[in-house]
Amino acid sequence: MPSLLRCARAAPMVVAAAVTLAACTASTESNPPATSTTSSIAPAVTRIPPTDAVDDCGPGSGTTRGDGVLVVATDDPAYAPWFVDNDPANGQGYEGAVAAAVAERLGYTQAQVRFERVGFNDVIAPGSKSFDVALGQVTIVDTRRGAVDLSTPYYAAGQAIVARQGSPAAAATSLADLSGMKLGAQQSSTSLSAITDTIHAAEPVAFETTDDAKAALAGRSVDGIVVDLPTGFEIIEQIPGTVLVGQFPRPNEVTEFFGMVLEKGSSLIPCGRPRSTASAVTGRSTRSRHNGSPEAPEPPSSNSCQP
Repeated sequence: MPSLLRCARAAPMVVAAAVTLAACTASTESNPPATSTTSSIAPAVTRIPPTDAVDDCGPGSGTTRGDGVLVVATDDPAYAPWFVDNDPANGQGYEGAVAAAVAERLGYTQAQVRFERVGFNDVIAPGSKSFDVALGQVTIVDTRRGAVDLSTPYYAAGQAIVARQGSPAAAATSLADLSGMKLGAQQSSTSLSAITDTIHAAEPVAFETTDDAKAALAGRSVDGIVVDLPTGFEIIEQIPGTVLVGQFPRPNEVTEFFGMVLEKGSSLIPCGRPRSTASAVTGRSTRSRHNGSPEAPEPPSSNSCQP
């Protein structure tokens, strides 16, 4: 049974090199070879085909739901560290900056971008969408491709266990140590799947939101919760007496990848077709637009992990 990797804040772990709107398919470009986790988790760099900004995808192109407006959906609340102050429109936080950079590359001004709140389950459900793109730490997995289209990855992260200090869960050193405990995660998430498929714990508790999971942990109704690693670091700052026990890879050996969600068959899909490097939506463009720095943005709360 795999051991948990103990984590502490350190240099940024991973950041995708670019984001395109092209529908994501299973390939070596979006799923790099696995790396051994016997000593540490190596940076997982996503190799993405460069893209050119397509001239006919901006305002007036008819590729968005409302002509001249790009509608971006986020969860409610829009969680830190992915967004700042629950305000997706301010361009802060990692996903806030990604949304702003994508809009800019497509040719939309800040005044032409509208943000709306859509619950996680509604974002990934099949059917017509009220938004053009959605960002909310949605993992790219095959089971979701039949319902929605997914962009190429913009972030890579592992799953993590958060528990109360001094609890049996906090003392766990392997996934086997957690298998008999009561664990919870947000419903329909890969974190919830990880409890049954990777940790092999019986009867996980599914919460409607991550906030509900956090409240259950604070109220001692669960032994621990599973979240993505950056969110785990945020939680232990928010809830006194909690600890990030460690991280583990899921669903790949190395990590998992987040992508933007689009309605199945969205007219925006061709806007990310591979062409040239000149217009890839990169970390460099994100940082330069919002912070005036030529450096690539740092991912939220990163880590150094030891077995």
